Amino acid sequence: MAGQASKSSAIPGWYADGLEHIWLPYAQMKTVPPPLPVVRTYGARIMLADGRELIDGIASWWTACHGYNHSHIRQAVEAQLARVPHVMFGGLVHEQALTLARRLASLLPGDLRRVFFSDSGSVAVEVAMKMAVQYWINTGKPKKTKFVAFKHSYHGDTQGAMSVTDPAIGIHDVFREAYPHHTIIDIGREPEPDLTSLARFLERQAGEYAGIIVEPLVQGAGGMIFRSEKLLRSLRQLADGADQILIFDEIFTGFGRTGTLFAYEQAGTSPDVITLSKALTGGTLPLAATVATRKVFDAFWSDDPKTALMHGPTYMANALACAAANASLDLFEREPRMRQVADISIALERGLAPCRDLPRVKEVRVKGAIGAVELDRIDDLDRLRARFVEQGVFVRPIGNIIYLTPAFTISSDELTTLTGTIVKTVRELKQ
Repeated sequence: MAGQASKSSAIPGWYADGLEHIWLPYAQMKTVPPPLPVVRTYGARIMLADGRELIDGIASWWTACHGYNHSHIRQAVEAQLARVPHVMFGGLVHEQALTLARRLASLLPGDLRRVFFSDSGSVAVEVAMKMAVQYWINTGKPKKTKFVAFKHSYHGDTQGAMSVTDPAIGIHDVFREAYPHHTIIDIGREPEPDLTSLARFLERQAGEYAGIIVEPLVQGAGGMIFRSEKLLRSLRQLADGADQILIFDEIFTGFGRTGTLFAYEQAGTSPDVITLSKALTGGTLPLAATVATRKVFDAFWSDDPKTALMHGPTYMANALACAAANASLDLFEREPRMRQVADISIALERGLAPCRDLPRVKEVRVKGAIGAVELDRIDDLDRLRARFVEQGVFVRPIGNIIYLTPAFTISSDELTTLTGTIVKTVRELKQ
């Protein structure tokens, strides 16, 4: 049963011996609570070394869309391991990468046909930005080097990705003087913002700007803020009118999270470049993709080697990761993932609704398999996270947001436990 400890709660030797050598993410190592030792995962469950089982409410940062340890993905990786675990992508290719590139291109709209693989979402964003800047260099407009991004945006932790992330989020403040400064536009919190000021800005300064980057429909780590389909259509029009490369960062929203396979589908428009990662491999292995239109790619097609895109991660198109991604796409084709997302959306709306009447709650938002409870504040983030673990669930609030992004295969009982625990915990919060 979730949250129940076994009789033995001994700390594993590997945990005690190795903890002093590890550096944890987003953590002040002197004061951070000790991490939980995990010995097994399955379905929507995380099993700890002391025998407790936690229901995972966030699918390991939104990656494990099919649940943990899905047999089809595991078998695909095992089979690939016996053939070609990895081979460099410089001068060599392999079946899994080419098959995956073809399948992704067939799922994406219009001219999004050229797939550049990397190994993380942040790097996918870096590649997209390099594509946009070099597109203009290759077409004779080398001064177009800056980007427009948006308040509450989060695009990653590498240097270029940090530069288009809203500095007000706070996690990159210390590096503010070390990375390039682009323009972060505040379009407010309304789902359908007024873009008049952005249009005027681009009229004046489009000659300096290479592109616009946006998280379609949901700004994730920046606060689970929902945006309208109209915003994407308006940005498409603005980008076309101001000669900008439009980049959709679907690292969080891609692969079913918002209710369609890709979030942009709900807007009836498409970008010049799209970035994908997170759930691409079903939460098993690191892989990312930056996919460009024919228009963008053609600017690099030349007899001149200087116009080539000079980027190449060592583990680019790793064969094991591509095998996992192909197996994940199989599951989207064979199993009722979008129906499951629709059911989760209804359950999240129903299960989190009682929070709307609680005094500390500012708003409850649900879209697809995303549920967010926005509080006026969270006084002790570590204590709140620990309180969830005490109740048998793994929920990791960010800022002042308690959110759920569960596996699409989660059972109705597990989801009810998650939403009920959030309601109970929010009710316990002091004024």
